[in-house]
Amino acid sequence: MNVNYLFSLVAVLLLFALAYLGVKVPGGQTLFGIIIPYVAFVAFVAGFFNRVMGWSRSAVPFRIPTTCGQQMSLPWIKQNKIDNPSTTWGVIARMFFEIILFRSLFRNTRAAKKDGDRLQYKLEIFLWIGALAFHYTFLTVLIRHLRLFTEPVPAFVGLLERVDAFFQFGLPVVYLSGVVLLAAVLYLFLRRIFIPNVKYISLASDYFPLFLIGGIALTGILMRYFTKVDVVAAKELTMGLVTFHPTIPEGIGGIFYAHLFFVSVLLAYFPFSKLMHLGGVFLSPTRNLPTDTRARRHVNPWNYPVKIHTYEAYEDEFREKMIEAGLPVDKQPEPQAPEEKE
Repeated sequence: MNVNYLFSLVAVLLLFALAYLGVKVPGGQTLFGIIIPYVAFVAFVAGFFNRVMGWSRSAVPFRIPTTCGQQMSLPWIKQNKIDNPSTTWGVIARMFFEIILFRSLFRNTRAAKKDGDRLQYKLEIFLWIGALAFHYTFLTVLIRHLRLFTEPVPAFVGLLERVDAFFQFGLPVVYLSGVVLLAAVLYLFLRRIFIPNVKYISLASDYFPLFLIGGIALTGILMRYFTKVDVVAAKELTMGLVTFHPTIPEGIGGIFYAHLFFVSVLLAYFPFSKLMHLGGVFLSPTRNLPTDTRARRHVNPWNYPVKIHTYEAYEDEFREKMIEAGLPVDKQPEPQAPEEKE
């Protein structure tokens, strides 16, 4: 039984309690409102830079892209120019569809037995939809929160908010991105619980980001629709952070600090987790290289001269002994000229 999700759930609940109760002690608001966010931001930038630089220094001597179509070969064989690109523009198109639409995830299949031992493959279409919903709603939420970190607020942020609240019902306005984000996190979690083979390989590190992001979404929804929060005071705190003139205004409740603490933990955790596929997808040689191994020869640039002993040289050296032992040879020995009679 895989109970790794329990460890992650307990860890997130303890983080919430730590922040919610910690701000009530003297100096707690300064710790959770100023010091921890700054430390988390530095850890995020330094960790992200270190991981990306490490990947950029990795040797990739050969073309190793994963492919799903026909490579460029003979003129009369049609090439798949996106799934198996051989040019820079083909690689750009492939990366675009991969990053924007998760094209490889759309083509992902899951094998299952049906009617006895019959193996059947099914498209993971709901995983693709859930991943798209999760990533795009998370991006929308991030952009909307620029309102708290900018003055004046950029026009595109206001436009995005109006689109996000298009299906307006009730007051305050319900943003669909927050609701869909929470639903997408719940779906991704339930998928890891109820699909046996996915549950078997899931680790605590797979559940922790889901609970953490779910905690961010849930505390945000609580602040907006239930417990309320002083938005002016919250913006005063966030603007103080980005302008390096931090201040702790009055009237901000513990839920806000728990929300901010969750965000800080996610920032610090991000570079050291699987979430770093955000930066890794751009540097993955399985995606960003053209497949032109049939068009030109790729030589390992780290090859060094090696003294070799060819078979021809080996046979010239041991031909007589090979014949005596009954071994076949490629070249028979030349007949010797008869000795001249005295």
